[in-house]
Amino acid sequence: MKVYNGENMILGRLAARVAKDALLGETVRVVNCENVVVSGKKENVFADMQQRRDRKGYPTRSAKHVRLADRFVRRAIRGMLPWKQTRGKEAFDRIMCYTGVPEELEGKELIIIEDSNVKKLPTLKYTTVGKIVKQLGGKE
Repeated sequence: MKVYNGENMILGRLAARVAKDALLGETVRVVNCENVVVSGKKENVFADMQQRRDRKGYPTRSAKHVRLADRFVRRAIRGMLPWKQTRGKEAFDRIMCYTGVPEELEGKELIIIEDSNVKKLPTLKYTTVGKIVKQLGGKE
């Protein structure tokens, strides 16, 4: 089992690495999902997420947009998987995301990806997933 630390990691790069490991058969856990970073100007990111939420058709059949940080990250990871195929569904079942560090994973070694760190961004324009979901009306 691989346990990734999501603190100060860029969302897309972290999601791609986690999806790749899950497709290879690994059980993957991501902790500290509220501290995962989304790059871009804060106002633009908030406006884009709000527009996605508002752009829905018939309420019972349209896409559901989550307002929990761990589910937000898990949904991003799902976008990197062929989740309509059997191998993608099985890989998605092997992935779990957590807000903070749960008790059963406290003693485990946390993997930090150096390529995905926020220090790799050319500018300091970014926001965290916790702030995004709080803006959308969820809990941080």
